[in-house]
Amino acid sequence: MLALRLTRTAHLAVHLRRLLVGLASAGTGFLLLCALGHALSHPDAPGASALRLAWCAAPLAAAVYLAVAVARTDPGTRPRSGLSAIGLGPGRLMAVSATTTALSAALGSVAALLAFLYLRGSLTGRPPSDRVAADALAVGQSLPAPAVLTLLVLVPALASAAVAHTLRPRDPRPATATAPRGYGRFGAYGWGKARETFGAYGRFGARTAATAGSRAAGAMGVPPLERSREWGRVGAGGALQTQASAPHPAPSADGTTQTLDAAPPPPADTTPDAHPEPTPRPQNTTALPWGTAVLTAGLTVETYTGNATGAPAPGTAPSAGVLIGWALTALGLALAGPGLTHLCGRLLQAARPGALRLLAGRVLMEESHRIGRPLGVVAAVAAAAYVTATVYDGDGPAFGPLGTLGSVLVAGCTVATLLTAAVEARHARADTTGALLRLGAPPAALRAAAAVRAAALLALFGPLVLVVAVLAALPLDS
Repeated sequence: MLALRLTRTAHLAVHLRRLLVGLASAGTGFLLLCALGHALSHPDAPGASALRLAWCAAPLAAAVYLAVAVARTDPGTRPRSGLSAIGLGPGRLMAVSATTTALSAALGSVAALLAFLYLRGSLTGRPPSDRVAADALAVGQSLPAPAVLTLLVLVPALASAAVAHTLRPRDPRPATATAPRGYGRFGAYGWGKARETFGAYGRFGARTAATAGSRAAGAMGVPPLERSREWGRVGAGGALQTQASAPHPAPSADGTTQTLDAAPPPPADTTPDAHPEPTPRPQNTTALPWGTAVLTAGLTVETYTGNATGAPAPGTAPSAGVLIGWALTALGLALAGPGLTHLCGRLLQAARPGALRLLAGRVLMEESHRIGRPLGVVAAVAAAAYVTATVYDGDGPAFGPLGTLGSVLVAGCTVATLLTAAVEARHARADTTGALLRLGAPPAALRAAAAVRAAALLALFGPLVLVVAVLAALPLDS
């Protein structure tokens, strides 16, 4: 009920994005049902039916990827302060988001079933006139209900599982500490970045002698080196001594313990660091070597297979080795996308940048983890489109209109995912944009920085897509 209520009260843009998820699910479900219909119409050709089913993996992955991107930008399931008190913690919101995704994809699957039944004549009683469509729709044969249900449930199940895995609650990683971990003051476990100094303790009144303080600190697990550095030492005259000047506490002249006066702390340790600096975000260049290696492996596999089998005949699909090479190439571009986006931001800031290039480069470096991978996927789809247009010369594979539907579905889902990721990045930097506007930055400068970012990405990914596409098409043309 909560998922339905959030769906009903969402904004128009959120409904449009969920509608895109439903359309992607409908197109993928229709292709899966057509693969089933071809298998029923041609029981003597299981290889061709299996190949059609394998080609549905690309639209399926694109639809799931779009569903995950839409779920991440859904404002209704975003964690807010105070929701945990009424039972809407991160885990519950993750379940609501997965349920909403499943509902959108399920509606698309139902639409795919209705379209399939309408085209095959089960609803109107009119058989299709096209013979190719009749072979793919299994006209005149009964559909197995378990197979139809399995294929239709596939997209909602995978999409909801991917959303649940992406939005699952994650515990923050503990910060690495150089000092040994133990139970410190007031029962706190482990050492923070900075601890309270002698001056901070002095503000709350006089303390006991250095020997008593040292014994109390030892009981609480404070190392001797830290005690000598932070709490200080008291000499015979009652003055505070450092570790270098007096490594051991000196008793007073009359044999009694001296009390510690509230002496001012050293300049380096004035007050405790109540707001430590946040841990910097890990850079997105670590996957760039892996992406380059996978991309090289894909091109190598495709070149070896293409030289061994030769160019495919017009109207036929490529071999399995070529398909594996294409898949590795696409995976390599997707892995290298964040690193390339981060590198593009660094290049923008090279050679004495001005305010415009500096702002554009910093934004690209910060958003590389959001828009980098969708950019890599779009680059892979563009390279595959170039290879298909070059190799087949407009003839296309033997799938006919279904192949065109699958290509449009994959291209549309990847572009929609990239636009959704751009919207998410824009919402993430809304506070920064508002701060710049309050400081007096003109809106035209922000628009110019956005144009510079788009031009830089196009200048980097455009030649890369062209080079990868030419290398991928070269063994198939020979």
